[in-house]
Amino acid sequence: MRVAILGCGYVGLELGRQLTPSHEVWGVRRSAEGRNAIEAAGFEGVRADLTDPDSLGAIPDVDALVFAASSGGRGASAARRIFVEGLQGAIDHFGARANAPDRLVYTSSTGVYGDHGGEWVDEATPVEPTTEKTRVLAEAERVAIESAADAGIDGTVARFAGLYGPDRYRLDRYLAGPVTEGYLNMVHRDDAAGALAYFLEADLARGEVVLVADDEPAAKWTFADWLATECGVPEPAKRTKAERLEADALSEAARRRILTSKRCSNDYLRALGYKFAFPTYREGYRAAIDAYRQQNR
Repeated sequence: MRVAILGCGYVGLELGRQLTPSHEVWGVRRSAEGRNAIEAAGFEGVRADLTDPDSLGAIPDVDALVFAASSGGRGASAARRIFVEGLQGAIDHFGARANAPDRLVYTSSTGVYGDHGGEWVDEATPVEPTTEKTRVLAEAERVAIESAADAGIDGTVARFAGLYGPDRYRLDRYLAGPVTEGYLNMVHRDDAAGALAYFLEADLARGEVVLVADDEPAAKWTFADWLATECGVPEPAKRTKAERLEADALSEAARRRILTSKRCSNDYLRALGYKFAFPTYREGYRAAIDAYRQQNR
């Protein structure tokens, strides 16, 4: 199988590492530094700008596209340029090739669900995005399924929970506190990439949305106390959502994020047969905890 990973960053690099032993893989980034990072990870790098469809000609013909770009934390307009316009441009470009890919996997976010009052959500739960950026992400999901189908490409949406892993453990934030109440829905980077590889290699989830989260949504206070115990430090201070909202001057978008609550079910991903390397945060944070204890002996 020949695969191009468009926007080959945190998850894309790991996906490339997982696929490379058995498949031909090209990672796509717009900078020379990005291409160097791809090649350091052990597979081919291509420089192209996803917001410039003409530059996509540098990418060879492939069987599958993975659109794993990031907006770099910027606002809704930047997100639209990448996730909607960039994705549509890629579909148009590759769909018009004589040897077009037959499938696309797009990486989205569980942020599209909006607030469900701490209740469980799954693939059948209606999306109700509450911010301009998550509304853009919901629109991009439609592009990944409907526009891809119009171009003769089977789309899959992988709806990621919060990513963590190497360089993204953020231990200090939770150990220092204060920790605001709520739920954390998480997936380790290696399982986020592993699920994408599984969809491609097992030829699953064509035309579908799959929620990619680990087995156990974590109450933030419980998670923070567990981390503190494992790291051998005092449990951090806690605050309720009401206390957080009263204490800080927050934008409306930040307020909505604090008030948004849900628990993400991975039952369908499990039913498809995916086996997690890190089923919960307890396994996923072990390397970070061991490193912390080693550094603070």
